[in-house]
Amino acid sequence: MTTEARTTIRVGLIGFGMAGRIFHAPFIHLVPGLELVRIRESREENIQIARSRYPQAIITSQADDIIQDPAIDLVIVATPNSSHYALAKQALNAGKHVVVEKPFTPTSAEADELIQLAQQQQRLLTVYQNRRWDSDFKTVRKVLESGVLGEVVEYKAHFDRFRPMLKGNTWKEEAAPGTGIVYDLGSHLIDQALVLFGRPQEISADIRIQRPLSPVPDKFEATLFYDTLNVTLSAGLLVRELSPRYILHGNRGSFLKCGLDVQEKALNDGLLPHLEPAWGVEPESIWGHLNTEFQGLHVTGRVESEPGHYRGFYENVYRAITGEGTLEVKPEQARDVIKVVETMMQSSQEKRTVPFIA
Repeated sequence: MTTEARTTIRVGLIGFGMAGRIFHAPFIHLVPGLELVRIRESREENIQIARSRYPQAIITSQADDIIQDPAIDLVIVATPNSSHYALAKQALNAGKHVVVEKPFTPTSAEADELIQLAQQQQRLLTVYQNRRWDSDFKTVRKVLESGVLGEVVEYKAHFDRFRPMLKGNTWKEEAAPGTGIVYDLGSHLIDQALVLFGRPQEISADIRIQRPLSPVPDKFEATLFYDTLNVTLSAGLLVRELSPRYILHGNRGSFLKCGLDVQEKALNDGLLPHLEPAWGVEPESIWGHLNTEFQGLHVTGRVESEPGHYRGFYENVYRAITGEGTLEVKPEQARDVIKVVETMMQSSQEKRTVPFIA
């Protein structure tokens, strides 16, 4: 019995810092048909890691070496946010398919321009909204789709950390386009909310700086208003004691989920998904709690978490490029995330609720 050979998509990764090294390369490596052939990196410590993990890849110090390489089909932009637009535009103009690290671009106007260019070039364009493949979010989505909560009237999602001191030596805490907590952690929360509930009608937000001398916002809370639903999203860097990550209330019951998907910690600890058979499986201690009335019965207790795996993003990208499937993270959705960010900033600056204009 023979199996049909898979089409090979040759990949060039621009950036091998935290995003490229931790969140992209290990999962590209896992997908049959994706071949990582070039990596752009200039820091010696990262170059050594790249050479040891991906010896087949050519290391270069110039992004143009990847963008202009006729053998490369797919370019991954895993660089500081302010460079996303320019690099994605160059890659699309060179006829490449493009994955951009979140957030898509600092402005929705730049995102719209890239979407139009991708359509003109007939190339795939998507954004790495990997948190759709988090264990906790997959579990929340399953609970919602099951209908056990009835009509959901309130959804709250937190993404908090405790970092009282400025990190230093990182572009994420420099005043530049696309930096600050709303673009960083907020992009994940906003994308998840839009996936679950669609575009809101209005937005009210408070964005501020809590840590002394921080040049960028490090705390936000936003409410997205729908017909019969309020969605509250918040993130902060001065949260030592964590609240439930997700809180959902419906007219039949509630679902609470504590703890954070385990993949990020495992990646930061140096674990690699191709070496871990139980990758993305959450411990029972952080499973969610359900309390509801369903089909005439009172249902209460733990809900086993769905396994998470960021490989799913790149599996979908491969299928979309080869025509075997539909793209899950559409660029228009990622553009809407930026529009929500822009509306939140307007609301916070003007201290009022602002209509969301699609």
